[in-house]
Amino acid sequence: MNKIKIAFFILIGIIPFAGCEKDDICVDGDTPFLIMRFYDATDSTEFKDVSNLVVRGLVSPDTLDIITNAASDSIAVPLRSDFANTTFVLSQQTTDDGPINYDVLTYSYETKEVYISRACGFIANYENLDTDLTIDTDNWIKSIEIVNPTIENSDTAHVKIFH
Repeated sequence: MNKIKIAFFILIGIIPFAGCEKDDICVDGDTPFLIMRFYDATDSTEFKDVSNLVVRGLVSPDTLDIITNAASDSIAVPLRSDFANTTFVLSQQTTDDGPINYDVLTYSYETKEVYISRACGFIANYENLDTDLTIDTDNWIKSIEIVNPTIENSDTAHVKIFH
């Protein structure tokens, strides 16, 4: 009878811990960024930095948020998952005291939610990426090529911008 009591108490002590899981830590739950690479318009195989590049995301018709401010041949920008498009204003200043040239890019896409895990929840992937460059009298962006219309990771370029 004593052995049965001991087994009963051991069983009662084990049952509460049987349903426990390890701590949920999300390591793979990031929505991918759109990767834009900048190329020389005269030699389409050469990367080309953009002088004094400032990228702003258009949040509402009269609100811009600065996303990045750098001179680089590539940038990673977030797309909005709550809308079917995201608009960016990319500005370039070729010299420190020269004029600033603004170009407006709008990316349209379909958002696809993907369940990762209980800890991470859902992330957004993007499909059927398309772009529209607002044409003005002085575009510094000459052309745009979509390399990969599906955005599932931030490892490679999705868009080539020639300037």
